[in-house]
Amino acid sequence: MLDYKQIMAIVFSSIFHALSVLLVVMASYQFLKFIIHPQGDFITTIIDSINTYIISLAMFELGAGINKEYKFPDDDENIYLNIRRTITRFVGTVCIMLVLEALIMIIKYSQLEWAGKLYYPVSILFGSSFLLVALGIFLWLTKGHKE
Repeated sequence: MLDYKQIMAIVFSSIFHALSVLLVVMASYQFLKFIIHPQGDFITTIIDSINTYIISLAMFELGAGINKEYKFPDDDENIYLNIRRTITRFVGTVCIMLVLEALIMIIKYSQLEWAGKLYYPVSILFGSSFLLVALGIFLWLTKGHKE
């Protein structure tokens, strides 16, 4: 018999996975629409599609993490190891997403000759670097916890 925690894990995991699939379909449609009827800038369409795929990947990873952590009963699981693993996966995905977003913004701003606005992607890179350093500190501080 499923308890409340397992039911909610299935519901939220399904929602995030469905949103991920929807975003992949939307990005693919947007790209194919441009290929069939080219209107606008090709690079902008590519960048927008990549942005949507990156967000979709983050949604998928969140759904997978929720599914893995909460779907099964935690009779003899080590909660500290599970939290470390889940946080590492999610923060790693978010860092990758932020760095890719910043790189896409740098490419876009250089094409539009907006050199004065490069502090936005640079601040995103610093933020993702800080997040990665904070994850390393978290993992270092929690490495000895078994239960």
